[in-house]
Amino acid sequence: MKGKQLHLETFKAMLDGLDVLLAQEVRPRRWKLQVLDLRKNSHQDFWTVWSGNRASLYSFPEPEAAQPMTKKRKVDGLSTEAEQPFIPVEVLVDLFLKEGACDELFSYLIEKVKRKKNVLHLCCKKLKIFAMPMQDIKMILKMVQLDSIEDLEVTCTWKLPTLAKFSPYLGQMINLRRLLLSHIHASSYISPEKEEQYIAQFTSQFLSLQCLQALYVDSLFFLRGRLDQLLRHVMNPLETLSITNCRLSEGDVMHLSQSPSVSQLSVLSLSGVVLTDVSPEPLQALLERASATLQDLVFDECGITDDQLLVLLPSLSHCSQLTTLSFCGNPISISALQSLLQHLIGLSNLTHVLYPVPLESYENVRGTLHLERLAYLHARLRELLCELGRPSMVWLSANPCPHCGDRTFYDPEPILCPCFMPN
Repeated sequence: MKGKQLHLETFKAMLDGLDVLLAQEVRPRRWKLQVLDLRKNSHQDFWTVWSGNRASLYSFPEPEAAQPMTKKRKVDGLSTEAEQPFIPVEVLVDLFLKEGACDELFSYLIEKVKRKKNVLHLCCKKLKIFAMPMQDIKMILKMVQLDSIEDLEVTCTWKLPTLAKFSPYLGQMINLRRLLLSHIHASSYISPEKEEQYIAQFTSQFLSLQCLQALYVDSLFFLRGRLDQLLRHVMNPLETLSITNCRLSEGDVMHLSQSPSVSQLSVLSLSGVVLTDVSPEPLQALLERASATLQDLVFDECGITDDQLLVLLPSLSHCSQLTTLSFCGNPISISALQSLLQHLIGLSNLTHVLYPVPLESYENVRGTLHLERLAYLHARLRELLCELGRPSMVWLSANPCPHCGDRTFYDPEPILCPCFMPN
């Protein structure tokens, strides 16, 4: 508690001192402070710097000899050094917005910025929003230079009208590079017309996100049948695209395969997107589009069958940069896995494959595993890897526990979930 109170007092003293300097109408010639970095993971510890022992590393006045020559002007017959107008001081922070989490330090900073907004700019490269009332979020975002945000995570249980209220702020984050958005739920009390209006208000913001490189969306109820509406507003190629636990139609997958935004993907994840009834041809086209750059591919829990996998094999074998493939939780037989292995063996960069427990490993339709049979099938795949000259390639079998959902790995013996352990 004492340490926290000391930090608070130091923090307030520093901001009060800065307040005095900012109160001056003109900035002194030797004023050098431009950025105040308060992030926890910045290159220096904030409290150490401002306690004085490393203060010289920040932009404080330099020795007189190092100052450049400046013109002088006369005031009332006296010659004075030229003075410079204020350039706002940037205060760098990482914000984690969660109800009840705003401490006295943060409240004090926000109050200072609110009163000195013209000369004190609050900049935030990383913003995470958890459960917090929208009115509080809006109040804080009005204090932030939104074009400074590069990494945004919104992990809330919002309904669509709430997302629509947030959308104008998203559109102002023009330097955003990474966006994660999850758990947007349906609103039963709004009309279909209003729903479409809210969705359009959200998707249109992506036109402003010209720097976006990584997009993660999880559990968005409205995405089915509207993925093209989102993708056509993504104007530049993405490096990472993760669409997880969303419902997609075959048309959505077709639009995805044709989107310019997927042509340079290095990471693609469709985990939890049920593809059982989707024709494999759009997936095949998607893999071909990204084959020159794709490094990590995740198709976990997609319901992919043997027939679909066999259609995808030629395209998978063209992904020359692939390093990791994961498709756990799909109903695949041992023969399909052997075909997969033979198609992937030529990918020299591929080092890790996470594959589902083969169908032959189950004793019944309820999902009871025959562990000895599973170990035998895994050993067969390992032998095939050795025969094909890739003994160092890691093949791990994994499947969710039917009781608790935790993943169980097998290499070659099972690393059992506690649910399998005898009492």
